[in-house]
Amino acid sequence: MSDLQKYVTQRKHQDPEFADGYEVGYEHFKLGVLLRQAREEAGLTQEEVARRMETRKSAVSRIENHAADIKLSTLERFAKAIGKRLKLQVA
Repeated sequence: MSDLQKYVTQRKHQDPEFADGYEVGYEHFKLGVLLRQAREEAGLTQEEVARRMETRKSAVSRIENHAADIKLSTLERFAKAIGKRLKLQVA
């Protein structure tokens, strides 16, 4: 386990507020990474996706890098733009 992982684990045990915030932040980060990976697997640039979504490249970048409050309709448009469909699962 790296020093960073040790620190995060220790801090989570000591500070419940940090633990909650960390988990939420990680989920948002993970969503952005999944969207970027799906776009790259489709062989598309952010600019190409933006054109298909009829928006700007900066908007696609925000979707991939700051997915905290992304609307479901925006996720659906993103998925369609990369030739995929959105599949939502509650676990």
